[in-house]
Amino acid sequence: MALLIKSAINCCRLTARPKHLIVSQTLKFSPRLSYSTKSAAMLEHEVVPDVIAVAPSDKIEVSYPSGVVVNMGNELTPTQVKDEPSVSWPADPNALYTLCMTDPDAPSRKEHTYREWHHWLVGNIPGTDITKGETLSEYVGSGPPPETGLHRYVFLAYKQPSKLNFDEPRLTNRSAEKREKFSIAKFALKYNLGNPVAGNFYQAQYDDYVPILYKQLGA
Repeated sequence: MALLIKSAINCCRLTARPKHLIVSQTLKFSPRLSYSTKSAAMLEHEVVPDVIAVAPSDKIEVSYPSGVVVNMGNELTPTQVKDEPSVSWPADPNALYTLCMTDPDAPSRKEHTYREWHHWLVGNIPGTDITKGETLSEYVGSGPPPETGLHRYVFLAYKQPSKLNFDEPRLTNRSAEKREKFSIAKFALKYNLGNPVAGNFYQAQYDDYVPILYKQLGA
């Protein structure tokens, strides 16, 4: 079992569970955010440079079955984002893309020993049809350990130069193995993906769903 999950489980046992779920801060969904606004959000929350060097020019629209949407740093809860979301971005239907969701704040933003812990990785996506892409790492929702504050969860889309042969391990959503100490920047360099063409992110902190997720991951 990954060291990060073991550490989080120990922390959970020592920390009393909160009596109530975190109430998310509802922000108005605005699909027409300008490039400067999107760049400013990623700079303000230090997605640039902690995850990527350059903010993407387009926004990934991310909506969850729970009804919430991701909007450039809004706060959501692990309960709200536990299921795989629907995603889209301005894409060339004749091109292939790679999509990643990654957390640079593992186990916390201050002590990011396991940066990054990636939650989702899909390649060879025709346009934005995730169902026809090649899943390298199945979707895992947010599982920030208790008392580690807000974590940033970053979605990035890259336009591929061609169809790629990925030599990455295929990871299920039933294990935490091989997800930590990932770098989407190094992954993009390895496969010649260039800078991301679209992105988005939300923030989340511990709630009562997290121990359930840890059990799913084999803890």
